[in-house]
This record gives sequence, structure tokens and C-alpha cells, in this order.
Amino acid sequence: MLTKRIIPCLDVTNGRVVKGTNFVSLRDAGDPVELARFYDEQGADELVFLDITASSDKRAILKDLVARTSEQVFIPFTVGGGISDIDMIRELLILGADKVSINTAAVSNPQLIFDASAHFGSQCIVAAVDVKRVSSSVAVYPIAEVSLDASSRFEVFTHGGRHATGIDAVKWAQFLTDKGAGEILLTSMDKDGTKDGYDIELTQAVASVVKVPVIASGGAGALSHISDILTVCDAALLASLLHFKELTVEQIKTHCDHMQLPIRRI
Repeated sequence: MLTKRIIPCLDVTNGRVVKGTNFVSLRDAGDPVELARFYDEQGADELVFLDITASSDKRAILKDLVARTSEQVFIPFTVGGGISDIDMIRELLILGADKVSINTAAVSNPQLIFDASAHFGSQCIVAAVDVKRVSSSVAVYPIAEVSLDASSRFEVFTHGGRHATGIDAVKWAQFLTDKGAGEILLTSMDKDGTKDGYDIELTQAVASVVKVPVIASGGAGALSHISDILTVCDAALLASLLHFKELTVEQIKTHCDHMQLPIRRI
């Protein structure tokens, strides 16, 4: 059985780590390079580094920050934000990233996931899916097989949660893995920063239809939230609890171990 992973997430804008609620009301959380080094030393299993306004502001990701961060850590390191072509992926991997996370560009050009996994291997390609709950169908995506329908509960959003797509999140996750994505980074926008717990229903729905690891994001507020979500997925992404020193990686792993979850101990 694969061990469950604890993954700190560094959401960065203007060179600083930030954290908000439901993708807004951002608070400063520190220097990304210092935090990356700290979490590496604390025993985190991986890191995710996201330039959260790269796509919406039409900017390239902060490549110098990626390079400096990669020099400080010795655990797998995922980079995302504004990644839109094979050349950019190649450059980020050369700069030191182990994986890239693609969200907005995959919606506008799903072929990018296939091409990227063919070029670099599916283990390098993380498909990020930002999701909100919906009560009814409101739009239609050009690919009929992934569009919202009357039974849809969850809709995909892009551009840092700013744009609705008309895509059903569960169908989309399956579509992306069929295209070659090696992991799904699944964020509940409704739960983001609330500390009310992860969206277990959403996570379970996606994990049940894909054959690749699912990383759950959004809502961690207590140790029990983390162990609960890890019963249905492969990894838990965390930000607020770690950035603001409410919990440590060691406390989380000790708790998961006590709950008899397979975990890499520090």
C-alpha cells in the first residue's frame, strides 16, 4: 500500500506566500523560499508551489523564485500557475521542479495534457481541478462528454477560481487522466480556507473514477479532517494550519500514524 502524503501548499502572488478564504481575502503568510526550506526540514512529503495569479494576470510564472526554491528543498516539488505550453514545462523542470500543475490551460487546450505526458512522462503532469458546488446546469463546454448536466453537483473553475467553465468536475478528472495526467490536485473552492473540513463527497466522487493519486485541497481545520480525507484519497494539501503555526507536520503525521494510516514517519 502506498503511504499517504502530507503536502504543504505555497500559494504565491507578488513574490509572497498568501492564504485566503474561498480564494479571496488573502493574508500574507511569509517568504516562499524560507517556508519551502522549513517544511522540507520538518518532514513534509512533497511541496506544491502555485503562482495563483499567473493565468488571470496573463503573466509567466516567477521562474527565478522556482529556481531559488528548488535549491533549498530535497523532496518532490510541484510548480503551477500560468503553464500553457511544452516549452514552459521543459524550462520549469530544468529549473528544478519535479512536476508541473496545469489547470486553466488544460481547459482551453486539453491536448496539452496528452502532449505533456507523452514528452515528459505522466509522473510529471499534475492536473489541477478547482471546483464549486452547483445546483443546476448553467453552461455547456464544447466537449459534450464533460459538460454539466442535470445530475452534476460540481463545476470546474479556472483563472484562480474566477471563471466558470460549464464542466462537470468528476467527468473532467476522468477525462484528464485518460489524456495522461499522473495525478489530480482537487481543490474545493467552497471549503478553501474555511477550516470546516475537506469536501469528502467531492473527493470520494473523483477518487472513485480515476486510477491515479488524488490530492485533496481546501478546508483542513483539525487533525481529524486530515485523517478523514486520507481514508478516501492519497494526499492532503495544507496551507493555513501550517503557515500560521497551528499544527506541525510532525503532529499531523503522528496523528495519522495513530489512526493506522500508512504514513512516512519523520
